Amino acid sequence: MKIATVLGTRPEIIKMAPIIDEISKRGIDQIILHTGQHYDEEMSDNFFRDLEIPAPDYNIQVGSGTHGRQTGLMMKGIEEVLLEEKPDIVLLQGDTNAVLAGAAVASKLHIAIGHVEAGLRSFDMTMPEEVNRRVADVCSTMYFIPTEESAINLLAEGFSRKNMFITGNTVVDACFRHLEIAKKRGFEEESLAALDIENMDNILTLTMHRAENVDDKQRVTNIIEALKELSDMNIIFPIHPRTKNTLQNFGLFDELNGLDHVHIIKPLGYLDFLQLTSASTLILTDSGGLQEEAITLNVPALTLRYNTERPETVTAGGNILVGSDKEVILENAKKILNDEDFAEKMKNAPNPYGMGDSAKLTVDAIEDFYNRGLLNITAPEDIMGSFTRKMAKISEDITVSEFEQKENALVQMAFDGDKMVFPADDLNIKDMCVTYDSRE
Repeated sequence: MKIATVLGTRPEIIKMAPIIDEISKRGIDQIILHTGQHYDEEMSDNFFRDLEIPAPDYNIQVGSGTHGRQTGLMMKGIEEVLLEEKPDIVLLQGDTNAVLAGAAVASKLHIAIGHVEAGLRSFDMTMPEEVNRRVADVCSTMYFIPTEESAINLLAEGFSRKNMFITGNTVVDACFRHLEIAKKRGFEEESLAALDIENMDNILTLTMHRAENVDDKQRVTNIIEALKELSDMNIIFPIHPRTKNTLQNFGLFDELNGLDHVHIIKPLGYLDFLQLTSASTLILTDSGGLQEEAITLNVPALTLRYNTERPETVTAGGNILVGSDKEVILENAKKILNDEDFAEKMKNAPNPYGMGDSAKLTVDAIEDFYNRGLLNITAPEDIMGSFTRKMAKISEDITVSEFEQKENALVQMAFDGDKMVFPADDLNIKDMCVTYDSRE
């Protein structure tokens, strides 16, 4: 078996590192293809070396550009590699343009696709990421899903549960794995080391890069006004160059940089940032991935957005959506700082993304599909059978698997009277309402 992994951005490399490591440990043939979507020193071979994973076999170096141009160049480069290497499955992670390009190319070449972190939905089609993740799911053969809620999103869109695997999120594996590497190394960025993080109290780590925040003067002004009043916290802000330029254009950078409790530093390497995050009292962010890392590291998060494709973090209690509302930001930040019970409840929120065995579960499933011949994408040879979609209230004591065998059916959704439930093979559906496809 040969597995190809397509990577485009730093978060993809971070989250796929545990899976790449697991594939290597099992001696499975693999190739790593880096699109070069975000090329900088962090994306060089040094970054892969820091994470103790193999360097890419291919780097097609598309660089930055418009969505269409970038995706088109990626598709051309990915197609050339896949035609040469002929992998049994292509692994894609998340919702970047690399995912969109990889999904389109692999599906056209009839190569199986495994979508890691499948099923996430913000339901905001103005977000490029939402388009990318939906397209990837349409093209995929296997879905490696972080939570039951994400699995239900896919079920609601008509995908078969037989191809779904609730593995948890590899962000948990990555946090645990990479924090150990980081602590062995210590802080390497001089501007961060000079702050003496180990002896600093009440650290608020701030990240802010999304256009809907930094390009909107009213929103970003509201956020900065809140930061001014959080003088009891040490705010550490590794600032993205684009964010810095925008703040300067708005005349806000010098004002923020002049605050004694705000420490603006240059962007950090991943391992340094992971150490900073783990040492924080609070994270204020508009990042998607950082919401996952925060709940994994038991650090309360306030998210500077009005929606999230990680609603599980909010439901679990480790994350609060605050938008750009100054008063809402201040209210929640001060509660975390001053109300010990409130802070502890957020810190101890149950992690919806699993226990750190996502990589193992993912590779287990791939090996099983390969051994059963389910990665072979071929044109059907049998005439399509018809089926009828039905709904029924189940009165007998029976599992999903037993019901499917008895009725020659495929269960799609299950409702326990309170909420939708993922219809795993061993789920007892007595007294539940189910929707299913009945084959004739």
